[in-house]
Amino acid sequence: MTLKVLSALDVAKIQLYHFKAIVVAGMGLFTDAYDLFCIPPIIKLIGRIYYDDKSPPTAVVSALVAIALLGTVIGQLVFGRLGDRIGRRRVYGLSLSIMVLSSIACGFSICRTRSCVLVSLGFFRFLLGVGIGGDYPLSATIMSEFANKKTRGAFIAAVFSMQGFGILASSVVTMVVSTIFDATSDAPEGHTPDEADIAWRLILMLGGVPAALTYYWRMMMPETAR
Repeated sequence: MTLKVLSALDVAKIQLYHFKAIVVAGMGLFTDAYDLFCIPPIIKLIGRIYYDDKSPPTAVVSALVAIALLGTVIGQLVFGRLGDRIGRRRVYGLSLSIMVLSSIACGFSICRTRSCVLVSLGFFRFLLGVGIGGDYPLSATIMSEFANKKTRGAFIAAVFSMQGFGILASSVVTMVVSTIFDATSDAPEGHTPDEADIAWRLILMLGGVPAALTYYWRMMMPETAR
């Protein structure tokens, strides 16, 4: 019976659900890329707000970048195994929930003192990385298992191409938000406005929006047959 189902999937014609799967899985990788690549300009803003010399130490920069990557490694190991044991759809929804909640939590980051902000941001960036680590391999795997033999490579490529759009979006959103806050500020030219402390938080929180928009469709996806 299982072999018949797999054979049917391999020869199935391209249908609407294939494109839905591309969008749902692709938005996961879009969000992954946005969250990972938005942090360098955020660190620049944090440096201008919380450091007298306007630049955070190299160790702080490295830690904030690396902590999310460490989380992705752990997330891939944990959620990859869970996906094989309890089903990919449930784990897919769990990893997405972690990404959305962690993105929002990064924006709040508990308090406004430098040490507290850095510790809480690092903690939530780690959790965000765990969610990304779970989402990254599952998005590709689910797409490959829904696709037929003929179009599998093209569909997986389409899903992974969303990473490029996520990287682009992180830059565009950062520039737009920073420009808006700068234009509405009364701070003298060359000075960092107080609103910048809100701007970097908003940029991080916006990273959870694409993932949240696809949550319903992820949970409505059937469990893969493979």
